[in-house]
Amino acid sequence: MYGLLAIMVIVFLTMTVMGGTTDPGTLVRFGAKYNPAIRAGEYWRLITPMFIHIGFTHILMNGITLYFIGEYVEQLFGHWRFLTIFLVSGIVGNLASFVFSYGLSAGASTAIFGLFGAFMMLGESFSKNPVITSMAKTFLLFIVLNIGTDIFVQGIDIAGHIGGLIGGFLIAYVVGVSFGKVSPIKRIIAGIMLVVVAVGLFVLGMQGNL
Repeated sequence: MYGLLAIMVIVFLTMTVMGGTTDPGTLVRFGAKYNPAIRAGEYWRLITPMFIHIGFTHILMNGITLYFIGEYVEQLFGHWRFLTIFLVSGIVGNLASFVFSYGLSAGASTAIFGLFGAFMMLGESFSKNPVITSMAKTFLLFIVLNIGTDIFVQGIDIAGHIGGLIGGFLIAYVVGVSFGKVSPIKRIIAGIMLVVVAVGLFVLGMQGNL
């Protein structure tokens, strides 16, 4: 988690020096989600937006959220599972944004919503654990509040957030947890669904029909 935060801060400072984090040209140069470029073959833009932020408030809010939420998720899943959840969620979120949002976008929120999704997976898989159930309910409240805010605030990439949430929920089943056993059948089904969702979004995005 600290490594991810460090990368985001370094990228933010570099962009500030190189033209500004709110400048569209700088955002494109550093790898923000830009649909025409992705369709031209720059698929790495499905990854890099997770580490780019538009303005100080953006990185501050995402950084604080990642610090507190990420700490819980990393403790429960372990370092490498946490990193996998973060990256896969971010990619699925950016794919959803690629399909449903035409604007230039960036930010770690797609991946952060994936961490919320991972908690929903824990709540379902370990529903008999009162501590996990309580935490899952809290995170469900965060999800509802955040998506509610997305609906009424302009400039928020709600498609990316929902995509990240779904990606995190599914990949959490696939990677499993270190403290308990997740149903093998659920892991297989989730893995298949994850591939179908990701490939489906990519195909739709490349067609650019929506």
